[in-house]
Amino acid sequence: MELTELKAVTEGLLFASGDEGISKRQLVKLLEVDGKTVDHIINELRYDYDHVERGITIMQSHDIFHLTTKPEHSSYYQKLMETPQSSRLSQAALETLAIIAYQQPITRTEIEEIRGVKSDRPVQTLLNRLLIEEVGRKEGVGRPIMFGTTKEFLTYFGLKSIEELPPLPDEVLESDMEQEADLFFERFQEQLEVNKES
Repeated sequence: MELTELKAVTEGLLFASGDEGISKRQLVKLLEVDGKTVDHIINELRYDYDHVERGITIMQSHDIFHLTTKPEHSSYYQKLMETPQSSRLSQAALETLAIIAYQQPITRTEIEEIRGVKSDRPVQTLLNRLLIEEVGRKEGVGRPIMFGTTKEFLTYFGLKSIEELPPLPDEVLESDMEQEADLFFERFQEQLEVNKES
């Protein structure tokens, strides 16, 4: 295998190894080359990444190599983390959002009773994307936090007010809530895609 191909494979291995990284020993074994060749490949990649037009670099911690972003670009990554993401919500997040939209104000425990599963992660995702917010605390033991939808929720789904949510049938059983919520948000996701294209 030529050096350029070895570099490409090494770059892919570094990327695929994620946060865990990859050791020199693993690279020797996977690439079927000696240690000196791995050192040469890593040095070549480092040289490539040192150029201004590259956004990543190689970090070495003991004998483990990681692909990482450049520290000088950290302000941009901070902005990314603070910006609500526009990618599609997961099924769990959509279900949770539908329950909150129709039942607000509602506590996490009440959400979990309807969904039948723990909802910590979906609730956190929705908070991070500013689609829901804390709207107070429920009277009673522990005074649990109650959640409601935000102005960003209305904007995200093209609504002027929460009253514009399509009505649920008069007698919706809790077991039917997820199915109703799924249908509702499928329609809104489709509408959102149409709005983005127009």
